[in-house]
Amino acid sequence: MSQSKTGVPPQRRQTALAASQRVSHHPIQRPSGFVPRAAAVRVVAEVVHQRRALDDALDRAFSMPIYAGLEQRDRAFARLIAVTVLRRYGELDAVVRCFIDKPLPENQGLLWPILLSASAQLLCLDTPPHAAISLAVEQTRADGGARRFDKLVNAVLRKVSVEGRAKLATLDGPRLNTPAWAWKRWVEVYGESQAHAIAAANLTEAALDISVKSDAAGWAGKLEGVVLPNGSIRVKGRGRIEDMPGYNDGEWWVQDAAASLPGRLLGDVKGQSIADLCAAPGGKTAELIVAGANVTAVEVSANRIARLADNLARLKLDADLVTADVTAWAPDRLFDAVLLDAPCTASGTIRRHPDILRLKREGDIAKLAVLQSKLLTAASKLVRSGGLLVYCTCSLEPEEGSEQARQFLAANPDFTRVPVRAEEIGGLSEAISSDGDLRTLPTHLKMEDPELSGLDGFYAARFRRA
Repeated sequence: MSQSKTGVPPQRRQTALAASQRVSHHPIQRPSGFVPRAAAVRVVAEVVHQRRALDDALDRAFSMPIYAGLEQRDRAFARLIAVTVLRRYGELDAVVRCFIDKPLPENQGLLWPILLSASAQLLCLDTPPHAAISLAVEQTRADGGARRFDKLVNAVLRKVSVEGRAKLATLDGPRLNTPAWAWKRWVEVYGESQAHAIAAANLTEAALDISVKSDAAGWAGKLEGVVLPNGSIRVKGRGRIEDMPGYNDGEWWVQDAAASLPGRLLGDVKGQSIADLCAAPGGKTAELIVAGANVTAVEVSANRIARLADNLARLKLDADLVTADVTAWAPDRLFDAVLLDAPCTASGTIRRHPDILRLKREGDIAKLAVLQSKLLTAASKLVRSGGLLVYCTCSLEPEEGSEQARQFLAANPDFTRVPVRAEEIGGLSEAISSDGDLRTLPTHLKMEDPELSGLDGFYAARFRRA
């Protein structure tokens, strides 16, 4: 399940990846379907071997000359293969290993990403075996480090195509696809049954959630979606977001339903002065502006501020944008309310970002918890007397959620917790913890259609300054 199982040291893997890149640019005619599959393999290798974020790996791949001319359909197929491998890495890895008798040498180039990508096509994407296998063999021959394994790839994938589904059916996919450290933590926090349900929910890609400026019912009809209890619109079976009605007119923005809830905990913000900290990409900022608030949005980098500015410009919304480190920011005034969406491991968003399963390590939690504590302390100093402070993260980990709230209240007696009420969050009473905080899980919001079910895992706590 882990990248160490390939037995290839990181430095050797990166060298092999660079070598394969040189080979893949060789100007020879490739069979139909080769190039998008090669792009998928490259993306998988960069995420798993180089710990590069999926979106960055996709951008890098599609900017390369060999892949830059791919049509949108082929780009979508390449992404689908890569996402499927990352989401089901553990069980695909286990199936492939069933058909390899001897340990493989360290210098294997892109062999393993090729095998897993082809297996994903065979077992999960219903690709015809002759196409998946023959193109995987072609990829192997085109890779400098893997070319000597072409016969092995052919033999293993033929067995996968015949026996793989039976093997797959015997495996506990949710458990295998979850890193051991994350599984252990989720069992301790949520119990084994709930942990398994969370891991199972992560195997289904999240539907597209949309926040609208107004007329949710009308836009649900235009976008062929459904209105959720919180007022978001959920859409299934979409194409390019930019081609959907209303996008270029700035009528809506993409925002998971769970991500829309923390802003609602500030109540009626019309006319109020609100600081939105760590604000990019700007969904919560937009939400507060549409609700009538005067928003100051703060981000640490110019790039993130630029992204936020672009999103607000499309939406035709205005905010005061500030580039600053929140822990050092000292404005000349206090705010009626402050919303802090702190950087975190994002373990609640695996349905949307399966690369998190391959990128994050248990040690990241403690490091980020230190930063979150500093940010929360800094945010509290910006709240006027009687004002509200909402702290939130898209994490499932207590150190990034309830433990932060506990430590903050212990250290700041001038703040008190304000419990969340079900009517504030669309009646989602299951998403209120025993302490009165918001705690959504990927298993929440079950609907008749499984592909329309689920929420990102979010935590939010609300405090009032005395």
